[in-house]
Amino acid sequence: MIPLIQKEIIQAHAWLTMKEFMDIIAIAEMTPGPVAVNSATFVGYKLGGVAGAAAATVGVVFPSFVIIVVFATLFLKYKDAPAVKAVFKGLRPAVTALIAAAAISLIRAAFVDVAGPVIAVAVLVGMFKFDLNPILAIVLAAVAGIVIYL
Repeated sequence: MIPLIQKEIIQAHAWLTMKEFMDIIAIAEMTPGPVAVNSATFVGYKLGGVAGAAAATVGVVFPSFVIIVVFATLFLKYKDAPAVKAVFKGLRPAVTALIAAAAISLIRAAFVDVAGPVIAVAVLVGMFKFDLNPILAIVLAAVAGIVIYL
């Protein structure tokens, strides 16, 4: 969803700058819920206040809800069909590529100087080598960003 959100918000409509988009993605990733819903809520709020946030959230959630209900019903009926199994097998590499493309896009936009990658590596080392709590890692990264960039 992130590349699609980025394309629509930044390139197609110019509602936000890339920096604002990166900030929204960072906040959306830290808050509970799907990134698309959180991002839509933040963008809607920025563009239209509380009413904009509500409209954007409904606009993102409702179509997906309808599609999921329809496909879930069909899937339960046809899940053992060879064609359905083949479709899901073929979707795996496409989903992997979309996730990789989103990660590469965000990495390129986030790492504009040396400090960003240093903070990222420090957080990864802290989490994987020293079993640092993810919430504490986010707080420490935020503090480092404040100290370095302000």
